[in-house]
Amino acid sequence: MELNENAEIDTSQVDDQRGGGGGGGLGLPFPIGGGGILGIVIAVLVALVGGGVGLNALGGGGDSGHGDNTALAQKCAAKDALKQLDCRNTLYVNSIQAYWRTAMPEAFGQQYRATKTVFFSQAVRTGCGAADSGVGPFYCPADHLVYIDLSFYRLLADQLGAKGEFAQPYVLAHEYGHHVQSLLGTEAQMRRQQQRDPANANALSVRLELQADCYAGAWAKNASGTGDAKGQKIFKSITEQDIQQAIDTAEKIGDDAISKRAGRPVNPNEFTHGRSQDRMFWFTKGYSTGDPKACNTFSTGR
Repeated sequence: MELNENAEIDTSQVDDQRGGGGGGGLGLPFPIGGGGILGIVIAVLVALVGGGVGLNALGGGGDSGHGDNTALAQKCAAKDALKQLDCRNTLYVNSIQAYWRTAMPEAFGQQYRATKTVFFSQAVRTGCGAADSGVGPFYCPADHLVYIDLSFYRLLADQLGAKGEFAQPYVLAHEYGHHVQSLLGTEAQMRRQQQRDPANANALSVRLELQADCYAGAWAKNASGTGDAKGQKIFKSITEQDIQQAIDTAEKIGDDAISKRAGRPVNPNEFTHGRSQDRMFWFTKGYSTGDPKACNTFSTGR
């Protein structure tokens, strides 16, 4: 993967709440059981979940507030911007939203409404409740925002073995897949179905997650065609190795893989995100077709 150094990084698509608008977020503040594999497992079970799952129990929702993007904007306008983790991730967000601005009306006949990614460090207030870094990246449908502590990528690489750079845009594309589900009404429909059929609540959650994986794959297929506001391509190249990095990440964050890593029994009735095999399958489905209409995980036996 090679990003285009001439692409304009639109920092208005993120809200930098890390304190001082550019620092922090470099540690791994997971205050769960003193760390270790248990903390990792719990963190990643919640990570990539979307929909604010795991947050509502922490307290009522509220205003997430607003950060100061001044330092981030200055950093991302500099010549070495693409060496900076936050600037690269901002450009990934730009690409993902550029894709959906075209793909959503083409595929579903509905206009895409852009939203922001909140960069936070340690803790954040959201429309779904208070959260800390231990919950990993998530999407909150109550305020339609994506949240991420960028230190999550270190855990993903060092503790779970997903070291490839393309794991990062895959994570963000998955979360924006949840935003698309929210705009289309898919997420709300799934929640209603969970209430009607609580015995299958986890299975329905899995379907929602797998669809977000498929949407991420559709973006990956089309990402090289996305551009900035001036028409500059965001990516110079995306290779098969990059795509394999995303697939490897999907494998490592499957519910069964996480259970095995923790030394726990694999119980499909407790799955909320899907088996590794299924997460890989649906990301690949989205990538191979490049068509989000092919991502109807709710009408398949897989």
